[in-house]
Order: sequence, then structure tokens, then C-alpha cells
Amino acid sequence: MSIERSSRGPWHELLPPGRPFLKMHGLRNHFIIVDGRDEPWRPDSEEAVRLCNQQVGVGADQIVIVEKPSAEGEARGALAFVRFWNVDGREVEACGNATRCVAWLFLEERASDRVLLETRAGVLECRRIGAQRVGTGMGRIRMDWRDIPLAEERDTRHLEVRYGPLHDPVALNIGNPHIVFFVDNVDDVDIEAIAPRIQNDSLFPQSVNVGVAEMLTDSHMRLKVYERGAGLTMACGSGACVAVFAALARGLTESRSMTVTLPGGDLEIEILADDSAVMSGPVAFSFSGNLPRSA
Repeated sequence: MSIERSSRGPWHELLPPGRPFLKMHGLRNHFIIVDGRDEPWRPDSEEAVRLCNQQVGVGADQIVIVEKPSAEGEARGALAFVRFWNVDGREVEACGNATRCVAWLFLEERASDRVLLETRAGVLECRRIGAQRVGTGMGRIRMDWRDIPLAEERDTRHLEVRYGPLHDPVALNIGNPHIVFFVDNVDDVDIEAIAPRIQNDSLFPQSVNVGVAEMLTDSHMRLKVYERGAGLTMACGSGACVAVFAALARGLTESRSMTVTLPGGDLEIEILADDSAVMSGPVAFSFSGNLPRSA
């Protein structure tokens, strides 16, 4: 008895024309990157959560969507507007590692050494600094309590709070809110147990990224960051920038250039005279594919 075979079946049904994406990472901080300039797309919270979940989706720390720049951004020379969604489905203001990845794509596409990208944190200058290495201007770091924001006026250089072994942090904003604790050894701190309590504190109405930093030398620190909506990440570019700024603000260093060692590797951070930060580090391509149109 012969078996009639169909030319199409489940294999083809699982490979429909879809929404193209690239999977990239910066120091193992992983991103799903979608070009939405010609076909705009804003994932809802459930879509973002599902796609970022490595058990049922692509798996990533964030979804990154590239859009056409705003009129103001285009007037300032920005090639695109870049948006970021965390694994909890929340759209956030900034992500340095993801910005580096998108910048590298544009640098390659245009065979250029410099591009400008717009984010909710402002228009950022990005430069090629080597093979698959990008330097990104991250904007100005602010410490006014209203800019963090905090729920009430506090001294942001010495925030009078204590969470278990963590106390006396610095509060800062670089487009997104951060709090940085300085400790003798980052490995002695169970940041995954403590950070959620901090993020749920009413003092932080927009929650907060939690960093734990250890000064190794005047120009080298170790850092772990527990991000809003993402948890403990392998690397956090904005967290590295504010940690160096916090060390300067507290008089722990006089060096405005510092190597920051994160679980995923090293970033180079420079704090400029206008209190803005430049972050430099590697980018890498993982793979490409198509998301189903329902996403």
C-alpha cells in the first residue's frame, strides 16, 4: 500500500513568512532586534514576555525595535529612534549594550565610523572603535532627587536607606534610574535576594536598577546590576556608567576613565567634563530568523 505524501505539512506551517529579527549580544546581554522603520511594530506586554522567554520564545534580555526618528531627532541628524522592552514587558528608556548593537548595524550598513541614534534618553553619538567594538555616548548623568525620581527629597550622594548588608548608596539617572552600593566584595552580596525589595520600595516610584560595586583600583571596578524587569544581567551599560560617576561623586576615585568588569566581561567607561558618559565595548551577532506575524 502506498502512502500519499503531502508537499506541505507541519514543517512548512512552522516556517511562515514572518517578521525578520536579528539576535545580538553585548557581553552576553542578549537582544531581539527588529527593524520597524518600514513596518512599525510595538509588542504588547504579553508578546514581549513570551518572546524574551527562552523556554517558549527566542530568549533575550530585551526586545529592541528600530523606528524612524522623530522630527526633532531627524533635525539633529539621528538615523533612527531605538526603543527597548524588558523581559517583563515594560518599555524602558535606555539600554547601553543594545544601543551599541544597533549602532554597529548602522555603522556597517553605511560603511561609516560615526552615527547618531535617538532614544527616550536623547540623541546619542556612536562611534566605531575597532572590529565589532563600539563607543556610545550615553548622555548626561543627573543626581537631583527629582530626576531619579525619588518620592521625596533626599541626599542622593548618601541615601539614608539600609537593606540587609547594603546601605548608604548613591542614586543617579542616565535616562533610567539607578542606585549604586559600594561594598568590599560583590560576591558576598546576594543581590538577587535583596534587589527586589529595593525595587518595590515606595521611595522609587518608577522602580530602580540596583548596582553593587567593588573598587579594585583607582581605575578598575567590579559590578553586578539587578535591572528593573530583567533581574541580574550579564552586563548593564547604563549601570556601568553611573557606577563610575558614583565613585567620582563619593571621592572613591579621581580617574574619569575606568574599566568596569561585569559578569559578562569588561566595559570601558569615560566620564566627560559635562557629566556625560561614554561607554565602549564589544558587540556580537548570534543568529537571525522570523517572528510569527501574530507577534
